[in-house]
Amino acid sequence: MSAASPQAPVIASGDLTSDLSITAPELRELLNLAAELKRNPTRFASSLKHRYLSLLFEKPSLRTRLTFELAIKQLGGDAVALIGPIGDREPVKDIARNLDRWTNAIVARTFLQSTIEELATWSSVPVINALSDMYHPCQSFADLQTVEERFGALDGIKLCYVGDGNNVAHSLMLNGARLGMNVSVACPAGYEPNRHVLDQASHFASQHGRTVAVTNDPEAGVSGAQVIYTDVWTSMGQESEAEQRIRTFAPFQIDARLMSAATNEAIFLHCLPAKRGQEVTDEVMESPQSAIFDQAENRLHAQKALLLMLLA
Repeated sequence: MSAASPQAPVIASGDLTSDLSITAPELRELLNLAAELKRNPTRFASSLKHRYLSLLFEKPSLRTRLTFELAIKQLGGDAVALIGPIGDREPVKDIARNLDRWTNAIVARTFLQSTIEELATWSSVPVINALSDMYHPCQSFADLQTVEERFGALDGIKLCYVGDGNNVAHSLMLNGARLGMNVSVACPAGYEPNRHVLDQASHFASQHGRTVAVTNDPEAGVSGAQVIYTDVWTSMGQESEAEQRIRTFAPFQIDARLMSAATNEAIFLHCLPAKRGQEVTDEVMESPQSAIFDQAENRLHAQKALLLMLLA
């Protein structure tokens, strides 16, 4: 990997296997760079010329796949994609050592976090977690960029995530806490975030005099929040649980009543795709408070910043 230019800071770890692969100062630099790329989209237009991405996607994708393809192309490079199970036809360690001979980074959207980690163990080029069962760092980068655009800062902003304590919740907790946000997670009993991730996020929050809290009361969770966030109740791979989850999560639907329990300036975020009428009403999705398409756009800018920091 060549040395990065002064305009493109470097992620020292060389990979993004989880949110904690990037330090808090590096995350701050990434968000600054993403904002600059959004203002000035042609500034780095040939910075990754002759750089190529391998996209390994075990799950369907609209935003993640297309924004990574567009990001590398808009920076002068290109991408190739392989859709389907990873490690079925040949070992993950063999896949990694083929791809690192052909391309400059591996972007993987997997079911298991262990698949991401195994790819990184065997690959000599950067591995990027584009979603696993534990983390969704690239989504959270775009989320934080969107919040900062709306409120001018992250420090002291309260974000409430309502729903399943899943990979999206984990990444929001870790990254929000490290940049001085207060984060609450409102979820049904038995669907709380991973305890280890919660402890890590709480530690980071305490360093800023902030808090990370979990509650089973959605109104208590959103009280005082400037950002209300949700995700689907049933993720890919959980289809057999769908009917039970719909019953369990029904009191956690984001509707106008729950939005009114937050601050007057509160915005609504969703990583998409959404099941309108389940985790969120169509009224909220289409309301002036909804920032979901700004958020989706920012996937492109944040991932361009990430690729520059790993590959420039």
